[in-house]
Amino acid sequence: MSKIKVLLVDDQALFREGLKTLLNSRPDFEVVGEASNGEEAIRLAHQLRPQVILMDLRMPILDGVQATQRIHTLLPDCRILVLTTFDDDEDVFEGLRAGAIGYLLKDVSSEKLFEAIRAAARGEYFLLPSITAKVVAEFSRLPRAAPRPAEAEKILSPREIEVLRLVAIGISNKEIAERLFISEGTVKNHLSNILSKLNVKDRLQAVIRGRELGLLP
Repeated sequence: MSKIKVLLVDDQALFREGLKTLLNSRPDFEVVGEASNGEEAIRLAHQLRPQVILMDLRMPILDGVQATQRIHTLLPDCRILVLTTFDDDEDVFEGLRAGAIGYLLKDVSSEKLFEAIRAAARGEYFLLPSITAKVVAEFSRLPRAAPRPAEAEKILSPREIEVLRLVAIGISNKEIAERLFISEGTVKNHLSNILSKLNVKDRLQAVIRGRELGLLP
């Protein structure tokens, strides 16, 4: 099994140490480096080419938002997950706009963290339900013409709408499969169809588009 290479970026050495021990205890993760600020993160990202970066937001010298933006521009295949204490709307939106593929809080469970890293390595967005709700609420305020729900429902099948609504609450493919009693492969097929039919690139855009079309509560 090839390991997912992870770079840790946080100005708290004790937190990095604990996180490194936790991740290295799993057979599919390898912490390849640690940075205490955004400038170190950019340098190590170039040097180590990790698949996933766990990025704190508020750090000295160069903060996580600026570091995320620069790494995302220069190394687009490097997936960045924000891992922070703060969930203010401004922090969430700035982190995602900068190019982060997910947003986690430091009180997240270890299993959720593992899921998020694996999802990020696959190029999938991973947002906790509380963060997803903030993002959807923000984008739903934007004025945009949309067909009536009855017309919109013709775009996706009933099962695809069901999958999209579960995506919107921020759960993983595995959890969706368990709830609907289908395989993860079937979930992935439904998601691929949803993205194609809605003409979007990722899960987050699919949720936003679904909300605009009146497909989500």
